[in-house]
Amino acid sequence: MKPDTGRRGTLFGVAAGMMIVSAPAAGQGVATPAPLLTPADADLDPDSPLAPLPDIGVAWPDLSALPATPPAAQAQASATAVMRYGWRIDGLDGIGSPLLRQRFDELSVLAGNDGKDANAAQLDRRARQDADLLLTLLKAEGYYDAAVTTGVEQAAGKRPTVVLTAAPGALYRFAGVTVAGVEQAGDKAAPLREAFAVKTGDAVDADAVAAADAQLRTRAGEIGFPFATIGAPEIVVDRAARTATLQMEVAPGTARRFGTITANANNRVFDAAHVQEIARFRPGDPYAASQVDDLRRALIQTGLVSTAEVKPVPGATPDTVDIAVRLAPAPPRTVAGELGYGTGEGARAELSWTHRNLFPPEGALTLRGVLGTREQLGQVTVRRNNFRGRDRVLTGQFAVAHLVRDAFEANTLTLSTTLERQTNIFFQKKWIWSLGAELVASDERDVIASTGEPRRRTFLIGALPASLGYDGSDDLLNPTRGFRLAGRASPELSLQGAVFGYTRIQLDASAYQPLTDTAVVAGRIRLGTILGAPRDQVAPSRRFYAGGGASVRGYGFQSIGPRDPNNDPIGGRSLAEFGLEARIKAFGNFGIVPFLDGGNIYTDGVPDFGGFRYGAGLGVRYYSSFGPIRVDVGTPLNPQTGDSRIAVYVSLGQAF
Repeated sequence: MKPDTGRRGTLFGVAAGMMIVSAPAAGQGVATPAPLLTPADADLDPDSPLAPLPDIGVAWPDLSALPATPPAAQAQASATAVMRYGWRIDGLDGIGSPLLRQRFDELSVLAGNDGKDANAAQLDRRARQDADLLLTLLKAEGYYDAAVTTGVEQAAGKRPTVVLTAAPGALYRFAGVTVAGVEQAGDKAAPLREAFAVKTGDAVDADAVAAADAQLRTRAGEIGFPFATIGAPEIVVDRAARTATLQMEVAPGTARRFGTITANANNRVFDAAHVQEIARFRPGDPYAASQVDDLRRALIQTGLVSTAEVKPVPGATPDTVDIAVRLAPAPPRTVAGELGYGTGEGARAELSWTHRNLFPPEGALTLRGVLGTREQLGQVTVRRNNFRGRDRVLTGQFAVAHLVRDAFEANTLTLSTTLERQTNIFFQKKWIWSLGAELVASDERDVIASTGEPRRRTFLIGALPASLGYDGSDDLLNPTRGFRLAGRASPELSLQGAVFGYTRIQLDASAYQPLTDTAVVAGRIRLGTILGAPRDQVAPSRRFYAGGGASVRGYGFQSIGPRDPNNDPIGGRSLAEFGLEARIKAFGNFGIVPFLDGGNIYTDGVPDFGGFRYGAGLGVRYYSSFGPIRVDVGTPLNPQTGDSRIAVYVSLGQAF
C-alpha cells in the first residue's frame, strides 16, 4: 500500500496492492512545535495545581481530594491506584456500517480488558490505542476528516467511564470510477464491468473496493480468461472537494477453452487419463477457474494424494488452456476401529484394514471384521472409486456372517456387486443412486409362528436391489434445514426348492426446520412393503422389523411387531414408522435432544397404521469436528410384554 502524501488521505484497511494518492486541501500546513520551556516556567510553584494538559487523553484525578501526603507520593499513588472501569463510544449513531462496530469490539483493548482492574496510566494508554483504532476504521469507511477524542467521566462512588467521542465529519464519495481495458474482452466486457461493483457516487469504502477487486478477478477466471492481468486499484483523494477518483487497468487477454490435462509421470497415484475422468470439464469446454479448484479438491478427497498442484498453462493454440497437475502420494493404507452398543443389538467391535490403491487407479481392498455379542462377520471388499466417471463407485463384496436376533439366528454367505453414485461430506450430492446384484445363501433358525416349534431352513436368494435418493439438506451428518427423500426396491427370487419371487420396497423421508440459531426440529417417516409372497415363505432375515436406535427408540432392536408363542418377534411384510425430535444446542459443543418415535410391523402387505408402539426419551449430542456423537436414552410408552423399561443407543451422526 502506498502511503498517503497529505495530512489525512490514506484509505485504511484496503487489500494489499491498492494504491492511494491524496491531494491536501489548500492552506494546510505542518504546525511548528512549541518550545518545551519558556522563561516564565522557571518561577512555577511545584506545589501549585496541575495545569490542564490537552495531550493527555484521560483526565488527571483531583489531587486536592486526596489525603494530605507529599506531592511525590500523591502522584505515585494516583498513577498506581487500581480501579475497574467502564467505557463507551459517542458520536457513531447512524454512522458507518455494522462491520465498523464489530471490528472495533474485536480489536479494542478497552473491550478486551473490560471488567479487569487498571491504573490511570493503563487507562490512558488503552484509551489512546482505541482512539487510533476508531479513527482508522472511520477513515476506512470514507470519513477522512474524522477526529476522535478521549475523556473520563467520574461520578462519586462509581467506577470511571472512559469515553471515546467521534466526530466523523463529511463522508467522501467517488467522483469517478474507471475500469480501463475491459473492452478488450469483446462480448464478455459487460460481465467484467458488472463484476466491479463500485460506482461513481459510492462512498470511498475500503471494504467495498477490496470486494469489488476480488470479484473482478474471480469473474475474469470464470468467463474464460485464465491469464488476465488486473492492476491494483489506484485511488486519488481530493481533500478540498471531499471526493476521490478510482482507476484500474485490466488486460483480459484471449478467452480460452479447456485443452488437455497433463500429470507428472512419477506421482505413483493417477495418470492423466484418470485425472480427466475425475474432472467435471472436458476438452473444448469454456475455461472456468472454479472447475480447476473443484478438480484440486476432488484429487485431495480421494485420500490417495497428500498434495495436489493444479494450474492452468498456455495450450497448444492461443484459444486453449491446458491443466498441469502435479501430485504427491499419501500413505495408501488405513486401519480403522469402531465400538458401539445398542439395546437389543448388544456390544460390537469392528476392525478394518484398507489399501486404497492396491489396484490402480483407485482400486481398494478392504478386510473387515466384526466381533459382537450378537454378531460376527468377516468381509472382503474390492472397490474402485471414480469408476469411468466422477463420483461413481464400483464395489464387489464377499461376506460370511453369523447373526443372533430375537427373531432368528442365521449363518449367511453373501456375494454382491454394486454400481452407485455416492455422497460424502466433501461433495454432498443432491441425487444419489445405486444398482446391484446379490446372491445370498443362508441357513436360518426360527420358530413356527402358530406353535412356537423350532425349525431350521436353508435359503438361496438372488436379488437385484436398486435405490434412488434426493438430498435437499444442508449437511450430511448434522442437517439443520431442508429435506431428504429415498426409495429402495429389491426384486428377489427364492431359488431353493420351488422357485418364487417377491419384491421388497421401502420409502424414507425426513425434514429439518430451524426454530432459532440453537434449536432445530427434525422429523422422519418410513414405509415398507413386501409384495408377491406370504410372510412365512420370506426368509426371516429378509423381513421387515422395527425398534432400535435407527428405528423406534425406547424399544429393543427389532422387538416391535407380531410375536411368536415364545414372545419373540417374527417380523412382517410391511412397516410404518415416524420420528420427531428437537435438537437444541445447550452449551459449548453439547446439545440435548428430546424425541418421540412410533411405529409398527404388519403381517399384511400394506400397513394399516394401527397398533403403533411409541417411545420417548432424551439424547445428548457432542458436536465434534467430524460429526455429532449421539447417546440416546429412551423408554417405551406402551410396551409389550417383555420390553425393557430403558433402552440406550450410542453412535456417530444424528438418528436421521
